[in-house]
Amino acid sequence: MRALWNACTRKGGKGVLPEEKNKLLQQQQPAPQLQHQLSANHLVVAPTSLVKVESAMILLPGASRVLQQVLLSRLRSTDKPAEVDFHLTEFDDVRYHIKASAKEPKQVLLSISLPPPPPSTVLAAGLPLGAIEAVKGAFGAVSQVVEPPENDYHLTLNVDVGSFPTEEALADQLVAKLASLRSVVLGAPLREILKHLATKTVAPDADSLVALMHRPKEAYFIVPQAERVTVVFPMRFKDNNDVILGTSFLQEFMEARRSPGLSTAPPCLWSPKAPAEIMKDKKEEEPNAGWVSFGDKLDKLVWILSTFYAYVSYHIKCSKGFMHTRMRRRVETLIQVLNRAKPEVEKERKNKEETIVIRKNVDESLSV
Repeated sequence: MRALWNACTRKGGKGVLPEEKNKLLQQQQPAPQLQHQLSANHLVVAPTSLVKVESAMILLPGASRVLQQVLLSRLRSTDKPAEVDFHLTEFDDVRYHIKASAKEPKQVLLSISLPPPPPSTVLAAGLPLGAIEAVKGAFGAVSQVVEPPENDYHLTLNVDVGSFPTEEALADQLVAKLASLRSVVLGAPLREILKHLATKTVAPDADSLVALMHRPKEAYFIVPQAERVTVVFPMRFKDNNDVILGTSFLQEFMEARRSPGLSTAPPCLWSPKAPAEIMKDKKEEEPNAGWVSFGDKLDKLVWILSTFYAYVSYHIKCSKGFMHTRMRRRVETLIQVLNRAKPEVEKERKNKEETIVIRKNVDESLSV
């Protein structure tokens, strides 16, 4: 597996995307990069430091680009406003519905639906604990929570576009924040825990192990403490090939700790067995690709942590695409070599016949 991984990566163990993704990646802005560290026999990864992302590795943006474009077009529209009715679906079964009428052009209804929760999570009206308070704190100046929400959706906001700041830069920032509604809702419990971490305290009503939803019927776990917060991800993959690639991908994190600029990175562990914090309360199905644990002052990485599985899954798919491209090129090269090695029997025979005819004609002319 080490040889297979090295064949599909560049120097330093950095993953490589297929060539067709390169142009898209060049347009990406630098984003926080997960850093890595080796500790004993386990893998440690640091999520806290913000570094420049390599062109071959990306983190998914927090704002939905489609949702952002729809809101911007509504905000800056100078023509007669038309009715808007968009249904958007993101990865991990998160759905949006944007609706606006021509009669009230400045009022936009924005609804969000979350994936089916696992049984270990604790929800309030289908939302993570503290989600409503987080939404009101983030968008209370320009929106109101609609009760009850739209059918088949967990939260509906009535956004007043007319109350947006007149300055274009501030308005764009607010639109980008609204387009990150998913992060605000799903990351509310983790964000609250991190606020207590900043003051080195633990919420009085906080459990010793908090399960949070991040994928359909799958949860990740938070262990809050006064000095540190540990986030644990059970890594499950449906495809056996993804299990092999995912395990190798996660194990490669420990090599990056040896890089010169990552010696002070906070830790993250990979282990095939559940951490001690999980074992005593573990009710989840055993993962097939091990456990990943982030810890030590996570500092505003709510979005990165809540989409960590998507980050790994994305790069596994890219690595598989890269391998398929390399294999196709290798086969084409071998076919070209075989074609060049074929003996040209018919052409040689034809040349011999022409030589015999020419010599015969020459002999006849000399005899005359």
